[in-house]
Amino acid sequence: MNDIIAAISTPIGRGGVAVIRISGDGALDVGDKLFRPKSGRRVSELDGGRAVYGSIIKDGREIDDGIATVFRAPRSYTGEDTVEVSCHGGILITEKVLEAALEAGARQAAAGEFTRRAFVNGKLTLQRAEAIGMLIDAESDEVLSLASRRQSELFDRAARQLYEDVKEILTGIFAECDFPDEDLSGMSVSEIVSRLESALCRLNELGGSYEAVRAVSEGISTVLCGKPNSGKSSLLNALCGTDRAIVTDVAGTTRDTVSATVKSGRVLLRLTDTAGIRETSDEVERMGIERAERELDSSELILAVFDLSREADDDDRRLISLLSNKKQTKIALLNKSDSVERLDISSISGVFDHCIRVSARTGDGLDKLHALIAELFDAGRIDFDSQAVLLNARQNAAASRAKASIESALEAIRAGLPLDTAGLDLEAALGALGELDARQVGEDVVNAVFSRFCVGK
Repeated sequence: MNDIIAAISTPIGRGGVAVIRISGDGALDVGDKLFRPKSGRRVSELDGGRAVYGSIIKDGREIDDGIATVFRAPRSYTGEDTVEVSCHGGILITEKVLEAALEAGARQAAAGEFTRRAFVNGKLTLQRAEAIGMLIDAESDEVLSLASRRQSELFDRAARQLYEDVKEILTGIFAECDFPDEDLSGMSVSEIVSRLESALCRLNELGGSYEAVRAVSEGISTVLCGKPNSGKSSLLNALCGTDRAIVTDVAGTTRDTVSATVKSGRVLLRLTDTAGIRETSDEVERMGIERAERELDSSELILAVFDLSREADDDDRRLISLLSNKKQTKIALLNKSDSVERLDISSISGVFDHCIRVSARTGDGLDKLHALIAELFDAGRIDFDSQAVLLNARQNAAASRAKASIESALEAIRAGLPLDTAGLDLEAALGALGELDARQVGEDVVNAVFSRFCVGK
């Protein structure tokens, strides 16, 4: 934390502008060696928030011209003195400017180190840091809403209120246990129960958001399966809106898995088209079928495609038998709804949670599929702009531990056990809530969060 760090903060490649960020106590001195303003003033003499034009210097000579922007502590992203040098965006010149910064006294920043310093210096919360990582990786407008500052404020307020409420209840319980004759707690047992139930209700609401958030931000592992020529690849192309998979009348065209990310309403589907499942003597096709069966085991959602225009055959029955014991959510897509219907639906409906008639050729029924997926994963239920949500597995685990501990405390109180027994559970709940809003988070958790960031952020 005492080092001066530097890194390229823009994507590597050819472009109009690249930015090299330098931060730490002494960053302005590095700026003096690296950059010569045309005004003749030194970088270290500039006011914070000032941008100046000048020459970028390496080994005593100008290698480029550009802009230096000065941010003085604590009014910077990291909370430290920071200099950002903008140069022309060529690969080589950008690397040369970074080399010059390192030769001037900085060291190469580690992944996420600028944002980590912002967290340590109190410029942002751990949840906000996690949201920034999500913002960088965003693939949809919904994820941008999740990663917004507004959502971070909602989360911080909800987490802080939960922590303070449980702390106040715990303080009252300990006061009652230590000084039973002094009436210091100010809370009756019924009030303690009522307030714990309120906290539990809010935790349930917060925890209930996680699966919907995960469906929107990370996506649902989804497999398209079916017998050959049922229309799997055509449906994949229809869902993607592009010719992602090869489609022919030849059975067994798809011999390997084909993956794509598909937006289904607000939900992201990590979609895999698999080899048609059937009995075959072709060694390559058989290997593809084995891979398809492995994909089924690791999926969260199975979309099984059946051809409505043909009667069920042994391959259909083999697929039905294969899926009958799968615990994942299963949807039967009855393809070719625009053709004469010959398939007996009763042979399928008992195995699947839902059956939808669709047409890969016309797109008919796909809107019903999207609506069903949104309903199954609750993605349409939550307003990300007004309701605090859990962004990731770390937050969900902390909230789950807090919930379990409060439930245990309530059980102890209702069973008539001494209040200090419930107090032990509430201590555990308070610790979990401290992890939720990062006031008691361990260094290993912080390391894990920032290790996922790119260098330069």
